[in-house]
Amino acid sequence: MNVKKNLPPVLITIFGAKGDLTRRKLIPALYNLFIGKHLPSVYAIYCIDFMAAEETIFKKDLQEGVNEFSRTGKAEETLWNEFSSNIYYIQGDFLKEETFNILRKQADDFDTQNRQRGIRIFYFATAPRFIEVIADGLCTHKLCNKGSLDRIIIEKPFGTDLQTAKKLNAFLNRRFAEKQLYRIDHYLGKETVQNIMAFRFANYVFEPLWNNKYIDHIQINVSEQIGVGKRGGYYDSSGALRDMIQNHLLQLLCIIAMDAPSAYKAELIRDAKTKVLKTVKPLSRDEVFKNVVRGQYTAGVINGKPNPGYRHEEQVSPDSDTETFLSAKLFIENKRWKGVPFFLTTGKALTRQVSVIVIQFKESPNKIFKEDVIPNRLIISIQPELEISLLFENKVPGLEMKLKAVDMDFTYQEAYTESLPEAYETLILDVLYGDPTLFMRADQVEAAWKVVMPILDAWKKYPQKKLHFYEAGTWGPEAAVLHLIKPYAKKLFQLPRIERMTGKI
Repeated sequence: MNVKKNLPPVLITIFGAKGDLTRRKLIPALYNLFIGKHLPSVYAIYCIDFMAAEETIFKKDLQEGVNEFSRTGKAEETLWNEFSSNIYYIQGDFLKEETFNILRKQADDFDTQNRQRGIRIFYFATAPRFIEVIADGLCTHKLCNKGSLDRIIIEKPFGTDLQTAKKLNAFLNRRFAEKQLYRIDHYLGKETVQNIMAFRFANYVFEPLWNNKYIDHIQINVSEQIGVGKRGGYYDSSGALRDMIQNHLLQLLCIIAMDAPSAYKAELIRDAKTKVLKTVKPLSRDEVFKNVVRGQYTAGVINGKPNPGYRHEEQVSPDSDTETFLSAKLFIENKRWKGVPFFLTTGKALTRQVSVIVIQFKESPNKIFKEDVIPNRLIISIQPELEISLLFENKVPGLEMKLKAVDMDFTYQEAYTESLPEAYETLILDVLYGDPTLFMRADQVEAAWKVVMPILDAWKKYPQKKLHFYEAGTWGPEAAVLHLIKPYAKKLFQLPRIERMTGKI
């Protein structure tokens, strides 16, 4: 978002307000926007949930969430009291008309009190099964009927396959304009992810090299140290492909692989991203089992503590074949990227948490030095390091011509003193200003599902074929390294610092 303007009064409604997302992410984000003076002077936050709650106790729990999870630390009491005076709790069943009648009255009273129709934002912090019923309630009761003022934020997963995503898109588009729908992927709000576009398109030194003439392969790795924990019920019907690849990693792929838009405008940027997804080469059934490695963690040790195997986690079927790890090799069939493999890897219960993109360039054509064995690499660490490193060969000081790989670093911690905003702060602020740049459009969601559907279809037909097991606390199935990545990245393992950042990759 580039231009900020004065905002009219804003009414924010959170459906599913007693959930973890509200306490850990949404209220801390809104509080930080408030103390940073990014919220309008007049606002109200209505929190709706099925469970009964006394408003004072509810607010106290939200304050404890801010104290625990906010990047700014413990909430200052005076500021919290001022902020929370505009938070209201409504006990309501999403399936009952009465809930929307109450909300309609509150919204009308809010507008009457402020003598103008304000912005209305509806955040669906609920299970996916409630999306349609809440959307229908908002439409029927004319709560979200101003295309220029009313917006809906929808969390992933957006559908469970291409068919359900198309059905959900059609359902929503019959009730609301596409410009009112903000399909959120919090990864796109991360500062380091947003910086990729600036890094690519504002620095001419890199963009001429950003193609198959100079780049050997690209790795996108999002590893999680935790297992599924208490999310077993959801995760067992989702898996790593739906939970991570279809959204987070494919969105990173889009930013890395997209062509430069003609201007920094939302629709031009979203067009460029969608174009990438539409040019990903579909996998045949044989290619699925050759180019995709899926795994599931067994019992192991993480940070010195025992971790149960996936099939022994809460609400997980004891004979589940759901993948907790996935590594896939994809190709983009266009002039820029033809022949360049993209490795997308994600997993749970791994050695450590890390999100990193590695762009490995081709070997130097001028092999005049015998020590010139390490290709140049550009490493973008999204978390936890928040840095960009360029690896290159350098002469070791001394009388002999000896080379050694060294790296140049840019780190946010060293370059900036200010605290980085959390992803949800950025994304909620963009919704306030009606900027959809960092959100997924309907056609982009469907294009992403088309990429993964051949994998889902092959697994459905052969559910237990090539399910690799790995011990919790390791870097995943060895097959992912030995068969997919190592032939391309064999020299990467010689560098301890890079291994620290990227795990085995």
